[in-house]
Amino acid sequence: MDAAGVRGGEARADYTKVAQFMQRREPAGYAAVRLLTPAHFQPHALAGYAFASFTDDLCDRGTVPERTRRFDAWAGQIRAALDSGATRHPLLRAFLRTSAERALPRHWIESYLDGARIDLDFSGFATEADFQGYVDQLTWPFLMITTGLAQPGGGSPEFARSCRLVADAGQRTDILTDLAEDLRDGRLYLPLDALERHGVLRADLEAGRDVPGVRALLTDAAGKAHGTLREATRLLNELPAEYGPLMRFVLDLHHQRLERVVAMGGAVTRRPVRDSPVACLRLLARARRPYGDRRPAPQYGPAGGAADGSAEERAAA
Repeated sequence: MDAAGVRGGEARADYTKVAQFMQRREPAGYAAVRLLTPAHFQPHALAGYAFASFTDDLCDRGTVPERTRRFDAWAGQIRAALDSGATRHPLLRAFLRTSAERALPRHWIESYLDGARIDLDFSGFATEADFQGYVDQLTWPFLMITTGLAQPGGGSPEFARSCRLVADAGQRTDILTDLAEDLRDGRLYLPLDALERHGVLRADLEAGRDVPGVRALLTDAAGKAHGTLREATRLLNELPAEYGPLMRFVLDLHHQRLERVVAMGGAVTRRPVRDSPVACLRLLARARRPYGDRRPAPQYGPAGGAADGSAEERAAA
């Protein structure tokens, strides 16, 4: 906090609460920020993730009416705080200070709030195009109010587009690692047209059937995510070098999770994919090495065929 210029008892208490929240919710992410980012950026990185994660949690818990009431009250509190510059909520107070310090454009915050409403009563994706719309409306703004804080003012349009690649790949990875939990909650984030291509029914996933079509579907989805992560490495050239280690860790962590998904096969429909603490420690230890020194990610493609274009081409489609 000293390096970030955080002064005053209330401000320091707010950022302390941010750190405690992230330690509980995302211990691996908290450790990565503390170990891999410059000291002056750590409070701001944690404040961005704490704000976005707290908001995301409100959309995920309880019945639809309960989630909607909580989210509407929270969104109103956020907009009032943005207008007035004041709030009684410590996580939001820290985020207000961070967003001002890093000159984060308000439209990314507004876009995130608008997009978060999708998850209050999510009905699934019919097509890949629907998934891309979700990334545009929700996941990309999430990245810009977290990773995007590394560039004052939200960075250049090229930087924002690179963040979208990370958002796309991260969302695809989360869909696979959380598949079992989402199915138990009655939600399916894999596009239905992908299931149809592989001859898979939603009932196959809900029943936890480990059959060739399910394994092919999962391998295909992991391959798309791996490919988008490889495209997203261009972000390393658009960030100051001091932020490179954290981004390398994030990209490698997602590759590692995808490898686990493919190794588990149909079992990911029955239990979520969890990070191995030892494996995460290895990633943290090697995150400062130049990206090109490490082995490439697996070259998975859609089962039975070649990859169907870059992430940007899929998004444009």
